[in-house]
Amino acid sequence: MTYDLVIGDRAYSSWSLRGWLLFDAFGIPVKTHRARLYTDELATMLRDYFPAKTAPTMRTSDGTVVPETIAIAEELATRHPDAGLWPRDPHARATARVLAAEMHAGFTALRSHCPMNLRVSYTDCQPSQAVLDDLKRLETLWVWARTTTNSATPWLCGAYSAADAFFAPVASRIASYNLPVGPEAALYVNAHLSHPSFRRWRAMGMVDGADQDFYRRDYPRRDWPGPVRLPAKAVEGTDTENTTCPYSGKPVTHALQLYGRRFGFCNAFCRDRTVADPEAWPQFMALYQS
Repeated sequence: MTYDLVIGDRAYSSWSLRGWLLFDAFGIPVKTHRARLYTDELATMLRDYFPAKTAPTMRTSDGTVVPETIAIAEELATRHPDAGLWPRDPHARATARVLAAEMHAGFTALRSHCPMNLRVSYTDCQPSQAVLDDLKRLETLWVWARTTTNSATPWLCGAYSAADAFFAPVASRIASYNLPVGPEAALYVNAHLSHPSFRRWRAMGMVDGADQDFYRRDYPRRDWPGPVRLPAKAVEGTDTENTTCPYSGKPVTHALQLYGRRFGFCNAFCRDRTVADPEAWPQFMALYQS
């Protein structure tokens, strides 16, 4: 079974992040089609995905078009019952669905004041009382979920589920804007920043287009609070240890350097997403460690 998924800019489109995690974090293959926000690219692309108006939108191999992340989550769970999108335990599953529904529809003050931007992190964004109220509600939900489901993992309802995918963008906002949350909430945010799928998405988001002016803020900046990336850098030439790209198997055309060693890739995007976070990519790390 194959899927197509229309997404917006990875660095900024929180809904697209949520939709993509529903595939990548659960091992469901998908072909993505990126449209740049604030241009006519998305509207043009979605002409082939009627009646969708927004990213993300999924299309299945039988031609069914499914917009909206709630609908995508439920349809994938139906088609892939063993993937684990929702918890198997009925109580935990109901709890996860409650969480996803509220995240899907709520927290408008937080969304408005702190639009997702995975390329920066600030020391302070001067959150309003409405934003602080949204943060308090988030913490209430997260504590309730972990308590009522007896979660013994970093996640809300046991194993990572669609509910956690729905909260990944708000976790990134807490990281990007250095929003005030308690220790338990901070641990949950850190779990998201370290999640392999989140790291891959952010690595791609760092390099898949120019900055969007709409998301620019003048707050003082700090380093990204997630895992520190290995010091890879892009270099010229194709004199590399490998002759084919670790992702596609195609001939090397671009290279990076890491601790004095040179590795090759089939295009600039494959190279640059790896430079952005080498450890996010198992294929590259297998090559590096070989």
